[in-house]
Amino acid sequence: MARCWWVATKQGLKNVMKWANLSVLKESCQQGEAFAGFRWKANPFNEYRFQPSLATAAAAGLLLCTSSGTLRTEQSSSESHSKEEEELYAAPAVLKSLCGVAIQEWEAAAAAAEKIRPSMSSCCRDSKENGMPILKVNALPLSSAHSIGTEPAALKEPSSSVDAFPSRRGDGCLSRYAIADAAAIAAPAVVNVKVSFGRRHAFFGETAGSGFIIQSDGTILTNAHVVANERRGLYKGALVVTLQDGRNFEGEVVSFDSLSDIAVIKVNSPRPLPTAKLGSSKDLRPGEWVVALGSPLHLQNTVTAGIISCVDRKSSEIGLEGVGTGYIQIDAAINQGNSGGPLVNLDGEVIGINTMKALAADGVSFAIPIDSAIKIVEQLKKHRHVVRPWLGMKMWELTEPRILQLKERRPGFPDVASGVLVTQVIPGSPAARAGVWNDDVIVEFDGMPVTTINQIVEALGDKVGMSFKVVVKRAHGVDATLYVIAEEATPDL
Repeated sequence: MARCWWVATKQGLKNVMKWANLSVLKESCQQGEAFAGFRWKANPFNEYRFQPSLATAAAAGLLLCTSSGTLRTEQSSSESHSKEEEELYAAPAVLKSLCGVAIQEWEAAAAAAEKIRPSMSSCCRDSKENGMPILKVNALPLSSAHSIGTEPAALKEPSSSVDAFPSRRGDGCLSRYAIADAAAIAAPAVVNVKVSFGRRHAFFGETAGSGFIIQSDGTILTNAHVVANERRGLYKGALVVTLQDGRNFEGEVVSFDSLSDIAVIKVNSPRPLPTAKLGSSKDLRPGEWVVALGSPLHLQNTVTAGIISCVDRKSSEIGLEGVGTGYIQIDAAINQGNSGGPLVNLDGEVIGINTMKALAADGVSFAIPIDSAIKIVEQLKKHRHVVRPWLGMKMWELTEPRILQLKERRPGFPDVASGVLVTQVIPGSPAARAGVWNDDVIVEFDGMPVTTINQIVEALGDKVGMSFKVVVKRAHGVDATLYVIAEEATPDL
């Protein structure tokens, strides 16, 4: 291990020597600022002048990629050293000869490296594997090394990576127990839901799913298809809720909405029940780690993990018309019985409700965003059903590439930078009566600029019978201000 390290470091020195014989152009090097980078000049015969800041940066960079301030290491098991090792010990002299760095500057570079090294826990780390010490080193860019004589505030107060990446630990890495910790936070609030159905005490079967407690009084959130049939309504039979600790309660369905696939269950407990911490689904990112909890195939307290594949998979893309909401696509394993269970982030916060999977593929599952689910729950509490305003038009979000393509294909397309394109207006609908045309671009809705369909949906909320101001742009620079009155959608719509 030690010999490999010596050889690798020696090769790095050879590369520095090679660079010394080529022309380098410094991108930026101002007093008190880091060396931002360099590039080869087009003319290899230009005179090369090695700036002191680059020399000291190279020196500091070599030191920072070791686990200690010296090029020697205790990993060497022999007192004698090879010729390659002896050459490496002369590295300071080589660099001084190469870069023209005085001894004082070399010592200053080493001192700067010592100051930076405590904040580089994610760059250099010592560990053991099968009892043998190993060194894990990530590349440190030259832009991280600063000129001698200045110590930027970023080095004095290293910023935590937790702010930029909430799902990461302080050192920027995923710990061994990150997923286990997230599951442990949410698990006490996860329940198994069983519904026996039959007539006149005759048992015909049962359906099972999952859920999670959102209020300590026993309010539980789950999928509607766990407790009800889309056509026949609620299952007729006993509903039993089992907690992770083995306690079970009889429950009742407070309300449900089959279209959004959300149901609210209530159990009565003499003591407060553990609750899940609700997060937000609006700031999710593709590739973010998530954990799914539930009871697949009647196997209670099951944990699976994966990543977010898509943060806003449209319902129309997966063959669900009229739902009006998007889904979180994940690759975590979701099976029969997972329905209604929580999807949590690495902070243990619920960001979605596990709902379904693609039968024809593996690793393609979907969850209802928690922000959408909470809005449905609020409407169920307020109206006992979900009020869905209807305008009667199909829309398409515009992005810059789409706009450029449409302008190429359609001469006279509105000169817009963003907006929502109306692709179809249903005859006799509120939009048609208001004067909305096909190919109109909605740039403002209810007094607010819009760039996404979700912004229009949020502005509508549960407001039915109210007038909304709509500003549209049309072909050849024509603008129009319209007023549309939303109607409540019926099941046949």
